[in-house]
Amino acid sequence: MAEVQKKPVKIVETVLRDAHQSLLATRMSTEKMLPIVDKMDKVGYYAVECWGGATFDASLRFLKEDPWERLRKLRAGFKNTRLQMLFRGQNILGYNHYADDVVEYFVQKSIANGIDIIRIFDCLNDIRNLRTAVKATNKEKGHAQIALSYTLGDAYTLDYWKNIAREIEEMGADSLCIKDMAGLLTPYAAAELVQALKEGTSLPIDLHTHYTSGVASMTYLKAVEAGCDIIDCAMSPLALGTSQPATEVMVETFRGTQYDTGYDQNLLAEIADYFTPIREEALKSGLLNPKVLGVNIKTLQYQVPGGMLSNLVSQLKEAGKEDKYREVLEEIPRVRKDFGEPPLVTPSSQIVGTQAVMNVIAGERYKLVPKESKKIMMGEFGQTVKPFNAEVQKKIIGDATPITCRPADLIPPQLPQFEKECAQWKQQDEDVLSYALFPAVAKDYFEYREAQQTGIDPKKADKENKVYPV
Repeated sequence: MAEVQKKPVKIVETVLRDAHQSLLATRMSTEKMLPIVDKMDKVGYYAVECWGGATFDASLRFLKEDPWERLRKLRAGFKNTRLQMLFRGQNILGYNHYADDVVEYFVQKSIANGIDIIRIFDCLNDIRNLRTAVKATNKEKGHAQIALSYTLGDAYTLDYWKNIAREIEEMGADSLCIKDMAGLLTPYAAAELVQALKEGTSLPIDLHTHYTSGVASMTYLKAVEAGCDIIDCAMSPLALGTSQPATEVMVETFRGTQYDTGYDQNLLAEIADYFTPIREEALKSGLLNPKVLGVNIKTLQYQVPGGMLSNLVSQLKEAGKEDKYREVLEEIPRVRKDFGEPPLVTPSSQIVGTQAVMNVIAGERYKLVPKESKKIMMGEFGQTVKPFNAEVQKKIIGDATPITCRPADLIPPQLPQFEKECAQWKQQDEDVLSYALFPAVAKDYFEYREAQQTGIDPKKADKENKVYPV
């Protein structure tokens, strides 16, 4: 009998980024991460995802930490493991498009400070919005992974995924990720999708999903059997619910097969023991809501990511219209269709969700329109897979002419201006990028940092410029 060829599946560990972003509102501090880095470095992970996404904003805003300093400390600790970040294409880590010079500088500094793999995605899968980041990553000799935001709908056929995979390879990507942010990918559909992508590209394929709908571990199993090369997992104390499948469970699943990772379960158990008290503490304080640990099969019905559902509930609560919840859920697919059927991921998920809430509360569709809905209809976020509903577009933007080019083509260089505005606080080159992405939040952090360094709070200086200790 012919020997089965070994094809160990590779694992990206998300416990230091997406897992705590999904379950603990991105509140894990650098101090909590560092003691376990040495053990994590011995596992043999394909990569550890530890930066980007919401960690940048949360570090500055809530933890009063410099995200760049976090990256440098993690880089110093992970001597044998590649570090990975999540990057929102032309949005970088923010919610609006930036000029190419800012995107290029951010990529350059991310790699200089220790990132190896940059996972780049666009909320509309408009690959024009990925080009600058991919080119910059190639230039800095980093690994450019393009993530396709997975979603369902008439336009998203296997041919669509196959063709876009081919374009991504031609663009210069080093690998491709299926980014299933809402946990919509079911096991047999995953096998079909991976096979189709393998026909369209020779790039390694990484699958990222969330446990929200309860099928994620089975999805990984079928995807790996179909040829998926890499899967994203989280250590068990911060796995499942709106996070990823558990690392140890997937390692055990493939043990003794051709996909065996070869990871040491005893070492993984020690790492899990480290994160268990962090989970318990978060449950006790209410930071980890047990609700997000359950299974919500309705995700498949409405295609709404977990975070988006909780957002809707709070918006309706504020308006005193909680009884309208089901109506809003039914309105979301209609709005999504009007808006060109985009995948629901930041920021398109918030835009579609908020518009659906407003339509229901106002009792008339598109009577109230937030500025973000206007931006999407003006083409300011890029091109959707299907055309907008022309009638709805007319109602929202009137006679204005929508843009059809890549949105960033209309943005002149921004770095010189950010440099000027940030000059008084700048202590390192990277401060300019923190300021560019989150001006008000970064300014608050810079003032806090100054107070920590000098023992003087700049906010407490009186009119004669006298200063008082913190």
